[in-house]
Amino acid sequence: MKQSLPTALAAVFLVVAGVVAYERTAVAESTEPSNGLPLEELRVFAEVFGRIKKDYVEPVDDRKLLKYAIEGMLSGLDPHSAYLDEEDYRDIRVGTSGEFGGLGIEVGMENGFVKVIAPIDDTPAQRAGVRSGDLIIRLDDQPVKGMTLDEAVRQMRGKPGTKLRLTIVREGQDKPIEITVVRDVIKTVSVKHRMLDPGFGYVRVSQFQARTPEDMLTGIGALKRQAGGALKGLVLDLRDNPGGVLNAAVAISDAFLTSGTIVYTEGRIADSQLKFKAAPDDVVEGAPIVVLVNGGSASASEIVAGALQDHKRAVIMGQQTFGKGSVQTIVPVNERTAVKLTTARYFTPNGRSIQAEGIVPDILLENVRLTRGEESTTQLKEADLAGHLSNPEGNGRSNGAKKKAPADTGSADSETDYALSEALNLLKGLAILRPDVAT
Repeated sequence: MKQSLPTALAAVFLVVAGVVAYERTAVAESTEPSNGLPLEELRVFAEVFGRIKKDYVEPVDDRKLLKYAIEGMLSGLDPHSAYLDEEDYRDIRVGTSGEFGGLGIEVGMENGFVKVIAPIDDTPAQRAGVRSGDLIIRLDDQPVKGMTLDEAVRQMRGKPGTKLRLTIVREGQDKPIEITVVRDVIKTVSVKHRMLDPGFGYVRVSQFQARTPEDMLTGIGALKRQAGGALKGLVLDLRDNPGGVLNAAVAISDAFLTSGTIVYTEGRIADSQLKFKAAPDDVVEGAPIVVLVNGGSASASEIVAGALQDHKRAVIMGQQTFGKGSVQTIVPVNERTAVKLTTARYFTPNGRSIQAEGIVPDILLENVRLTRGEESTTQLKEADLAGHLSNPEGNGRSNGAKKKAPADTGSADSETDYALSEALNLLKGLAILRPDVAT
């Protein structure tokens, strides 16, 4: 103990000095009263540090112990604050640009296990069948219990083309299931668009990246050209969208709003007191909007849904969202490392915090899938009856001939995707009620 104690005490003195320096700065910048340093807890820290140095089964480097202490300090605050080492810091910067390595899932921790917030569109995890809400309990043969989130994420990374076996607990399944995912370089296209029916557009936003607002506006422009003018309605699909860049969520909300607050944030420091306002333009010119959400819609997705819901600009449809109402700031420590720190809570225009609550849709839908029913060959219509009266406008089937059904102009997804089918039906109804739109 005598040989290791000076090292331990030196480390503690550095910690104390850092805390004192921080407190002095905080006192200068804040009027909040200081309760002073918790000296007893610092003595406990020094004792534990020295005990590890002396008694642990293997020698441990001082720097590694201090790194562990920082990681533990941040992870104990909330599920989203974290210490970013050189690799993590590089990955998070690359991730917001739209290309990174891995399985393609947004994850968090729940009861010591890795919880899938949402699989990213067109990634190995989604193609293999990983779903929002899945709990990953094993990575290959290694139990997740006892790992930190960073350790689990590192194990999920690897060389493209290599396989990883996930053991998953899924709601509704009696026993764990195994899914093998082949790692790949993840290149996410965050915005997709298509026409559901003539005049009714669909935009899917899978993640909020720096280029997402620009890509969405480009997609809506293409839909307008395809429609030959203004859209009759738009489905904005934010299901299984885990969030991303705050400014991207603000810009997408602003695209559909003409005035008022989009979102505001509140925290302890001045930089966390933000309020975002809408500019006077609407890219779909007042056409009705339905926003699809589910339990995998988190963070930035909830900002968009909450803003459009509070301004009554869109109908929110689906399941209750994830409920992540906090803002994380990346604070560089040096050129190689940083701290991801929760610095604020965000609020919808009406002052609602969705933290641990989520956005409750205007129209709740069950998570089901549609299947096409068998067409009836026996049901008779008036036009099938012998001697029926003809339609004076010439639109009836006076000769009893079978009329060919009109071609289905909807996508295949709208036939099997219950929520999308309901959204399209609602849009058509809303468009009928608009006197300025011809249907």
